Amino acid sequence: MKKIYYLKTCDTCRRILKSINTEGFILQEIKTEPITVTQLEEMYALTKSYEVLFSKRSKKYTAMNLKNQTLTEKDYKQLILDEYTFLKRPVIIVNKEFFVGNAKKTIEDLKLFLS
Repeated sequence: MKKIYYLKTCDTCRRILKSINTEGFILQEIKTEPITVTQLEEMYALTKSYEVLFSKRSKKYTAMNLKNQTLTEKDYKQLILDEYTFLKRPVIIVNKEFFVGNAKKTIEDLKLFLS
């Protein structure tokens, strides 16, 4: 499976998608086509953590005062399902390889893997 979960209004996602060859990938825009429980569980199977998939940079993270709460894996899962902005983006899956977020090292590893 080759799939990319992204947000089309995110400048960083657009920049990353332009920098790689997306031919053969299924692109899923998470605002117009929300991720399903099954899709999130597939991501979890690769990462073994919902927290890894969770974006603490989301504006709602601050607005909901989540920083001052103790969140469990179950909480992270539900928050991601309830609000698309909580998914760290982009999420790129290439067979069993998994790249999440936009950290420079993550994108370098992705480009190296795809080359």
